[in-house]
Amino acid sequence: MKIDGGIGFTREGAGQSAREVEALGYDGAWSAETGHDPFLPLAIASQATERLELGTAIAVAFARNPMTLAMMANDLQELSKGRFILGLGSQIKPHITKRFSMEWSHPAPRMREMLFAIRAIWDCWANGTKLDFRGDFYTHTLMTPFFNPGPNPYGNPRIILAAVGELMTEVAGEAGDGMIVHGFTTHRYLREVTIPALERGAAKAGKTRNDLTGAYPGFVVTGEGEQFEAAKKATKRQIAFYGSTPAYRPVLELHGWGELGDELNIMSKRGEWEAMGERITDEMLDAFAIVAPIEDVPAQVGERFGDLVDRFSFYAPYRMEEDKLADVLAKFKEL
Repeated sequence: MKIDGGIGFTREGAGQSAREVEALGYDGAWSAETGHDPFLPLAIASQATERLELGTAIAVAFARNPMTLAMMANDLQELSKGRFILGLGSQIKPHITKRFSMEWSHPAPRMREMLFAIRAIWDCWANGTKLDFRGDFYTHTLMTPFFNPGPNPYGNPRIILAAVGELMTEVAGEAGDGMIVHGFTTHRYLREVTIPALERGAAKAGKTRNDLTGAYPGFVVTGEGEQFEAAKKATKRQIAFYGSTPAYRPVLELHGWGELGDELNIMSKRGEWEAMGERITDEMLDAFAIVAPIEDVPAQVGERFGDLVDRFSFYAPYRMEEDKLADVLAKFKEL
């Protein structure tokens, strides 16, 4: 299992952040699209590191089109000398239509077509094939030499897709090179719902689970005394935030907590973020997160997820001490 960290748009600089992540011993680093662009820090990080794999987790696919994504990913693959992973996610309808002012319809079929369109564009650049992609959502039929970057010396980047629902997970298996498991996923949901759906998708394309990468940013609650209590509170609030999203209700339903999702959704519309976190019980926290002393975290991650995912990163909505992280990474290497 590879262990990944994160880098972002920081005041200290993305290059310095990436160097620190590499020096700590992480295998890869992800950049998220939250308050800043997810690609720009990786362009800087690609020049500041030598072995660190770099990926977006995630870039919002439907805020862009296949051509812009194909170009950005191709450039980052070359800048990083083959270390880039294009991690995409659909986001939810209100963000696509109201924040990005883009079209929303049939997210799983649209995403499937988007990934195939990106690959068609890359094939045109790499092999000189005529660009003639015609789908229900995207059409790409023009590529003149002036706009063609030519073959990438490092090959095409991998595309991995974030998913929660079964349909999108199947798309990740069929059209992608793997998936980013959403942090709002329990061990039980991953084993009983996610992995079977991923394998069904892979089978459609003649692939198996072994052909795919599974990356999981898992909640981790650790620390001592007041720090532990603060970590617990912050993580419960983040779980409640995700739980308020109707699209993620199936995860709660599997555990018999479906009605809580409806309640959290109502509370979110009233802005009751603090109270929402208080609705997450310790039992729910244990289902969604590794809750353990920091020295026990690697063993528990291995026990829960060792046969399910290939990459793990710490989803900690609070600050973890870097010296402790170095110790944890050393224990992961021992395992």
